[in-house]
Amino acid sequence: MRIQVRRTGGFAGIERHAEVDTSERDDAGEVHALAEQAVADGRDTPPIGVPDGFSYQLTVDGRTVYCSDPRLTDAQRQLISLVLKEGS
Repeated sequence: MRIQVRRTGGFAGIERHAEVDTSERDDAGEVHALAEQAVADGRDTPPIGVPDGFSYQLTVDGRTVYCSDPRLTDAQRQLISLVLKEGS
């Protein structure tokens, strides 16, 4: 499974992008479940965010959804954190 996260917005407006491929991960099953929940909780169009908040584009195996602070679900927050920390 290929998971991509694109973060935009924030005070400085700096965009960040990262990607993770779960094919060789020991915890792939857990990450897949997390990604599926995060996508299920996402929106098909970008939501209206808050000033200086972050907006996210999550793409999991070609399906893209959108979410933003401060209304991230736990699954979205965990997935974003994992991908932005470990992605290249």
